[in-house]
Amino acid sequence: MAAVTTTPALRRGASTDPHRRGSSVLGGVRRVARSVVTGVAFLTSLVAAAALVLGIGVPALFGAQPFTVLTGSMSPTVLPGSLVVVKPLPVEEVRVGDVVTYQVASDRPEVITHRVVARAQGPDGRTWLQTQGDANATPDVEWVRPEQVRGRVWYSVPHLGRVSLLLDHDQRRWLSLAAALWLFGYALLTTVRALRSPSVSCREEARAAARRRLHLHTGVHRA
Repeated sequence: MAAVTTTPALRRGASTDPHRRGSSVLGGVRRVARSVVTGVAFLTSLVAAAALVLGIGVPALFGAQPFTVLTGSMSPTVLPGSLVVVKPLPVEEVRVGDVVTYQVASDRPEVITHRVVARAQGPDGRTWLQTQGDANATPDVEWVRPEQVRGRVWYSVPHLGRVSLLLDHDQRRWLSLAAALWLFGYALLTTVRALRSPSVSCREEARAAARRRLHLHTGVHRA
């Protein structure tokens, strides 16, 4: 009577070829390296896109205005090179402790961002503000009149102001639109992949089972 035997190594689906084992390890290392590079590239682009949205898209959407801080008078609260986003606010609603951005003079474009340290009624009967930089030892000499105030600082983004200085208004607008579209596209792609992942996993399991059955069949011989 013919006896049926199986080869143990083949029955378990194990490979005895050292070259195949070496190529498998190398392939695993390559996959890990590719995943790391992809992850770093994604995080970098995500941070850049988010910064553009915060620095350009959000201000435009909510009627705020971005300004670049050039000096260290507000350090460490707001560092040089930061982008401050300022929302318009009536001077009557400004409180002591708020950080405001105001024009050096009502007819000049230069602005200063300092903290309000006092409020008082000016000679014209309106509310005037006294300001001081967090890094300065004394308050500013000149009081700020209502028409000088551009608004209260809503939030700031470190270092983004340096980038903003290199772009004009149209370039900032198009970059903001591109960043918003990129974030939307990535969210959509992630959702599609998440929905497809169960079916992909099932197909992979079916393929693995088929390979195991093939190893069992090729390991059977008659003596």
